[in-house]
Amino acid sequence: MSRYRPPRPKGSFYITPEGEKAMRDEVFQLWKIERPQVTSVVHEAAKNGDRSENGDYIYGKKRLREIDSRVRFLTNRLENLKVIHDKPSDQSKVFFGAWVTVEDEQGKENTYRIVGPDEFDLSQNKLSMDSPLARALLGKSIDDEVIFKTPEGERDLYIVAVSYTPPQS
Repeated sequence: MSRYRPPRPKGSFYITPEGEKAMRDEVFQLWKIERPQVTSVVHEAAKNGDRSENGDYIYGKKRLREIDSRVRFLTNRLENLKVIHDKPSDQSKVFFGAWVTVEDEQGKENTYRIVGPDEFDLSQNKLSMDSPLARALLGKSIDDEVIFKTPEGERDLYIVAVSYTPPQS
């Protein structure tokens, strides 16, 4: 069986200011804090002689490659992203950065924020704008019916609320 995987389609190049800050914080954490610590461990391990059986050296070098790879990816991605600071002129419709409350057929409500693919996190109800649900929501207004496909089949949701300020918890 072949290990070839076709390249993933490029995600959208939009990001919220909060998402950009999180990515920049991750680069800082990796490059200025974690990498110097790992470099120090590798340096000390290299002094011990035989590197072929030195776990600190082997795993430290592996971690340095992982850090460098992640920093390179984040740096390149940050160069190409467009940070969306402005709210849309028509705030009654769903656009990038909106908090959208939807209701299903059973009356259960969920609130999602439409964000870029680099910052989505379903545990925090951040929905990538490239996801099927977000694509179906974009451009819709309150009381609109949204139909989108899932692996289990089509689902219907109704938009209950649209906001561009964080909901009060």
